Amino acid sequence: MTQILQVAAMACATLGIGAATMSVMHEDIPDLQVPEGAWSSSGALDGRAFTVLGTDVESGAVLEDELLFRNGAFQSVDCQNYCDFGWSEYQTKEIDDVIHFTATTICPDAPHTVVFYGQVVGDTITLEGTWTTRRWYWTNQIVMEASGTATDFEAAVGVSG
Repeated sequence: MTQILQVAAMACATLGIGAATMSVMHEDIPDLQVPEGAWSSSGALDGRAFTVLGTDVESGAVLEDELLFRNGAFQSVDCQNYCDFGWSEYQTKEIDDVIHFTATTICPDAPHTVVFYGQVVGDTITLEGTWTTRRWYWTNQIVMEASGTATDFEAAVGVSG
């Protein structure tokens, strides 16, 4: 009987330590929170492309990307090249002469989620976003800020597919 209690105590201790380790190792980080509002799938940016230059807020690393809008869908060329994210639905809302947009892209083959929130005024774009990778043992997030200008959509789509 004593041996059974010892085994049970060891099992409880092992499970307790494992659970504590997992809870410390797997602290989730929320994706970028997009402001609420009257978002719609209007296609307001369809046929537009933007070349953007930004930074990883924490490290200062330079980020270059091309953002495409077509048929109510959005694509980041950088995300596409990294993990075949494909085209994702985007939503917009207009306030005065500013088109606000948001898109959430998900990698089909890995636990990456990228959330974009930006504003377009004429031929300029500003945006912020998060690239979050969630694994059972850790969560990593890159916070980014970028801005850019409109570019030729047909040329951009010809290069990226």
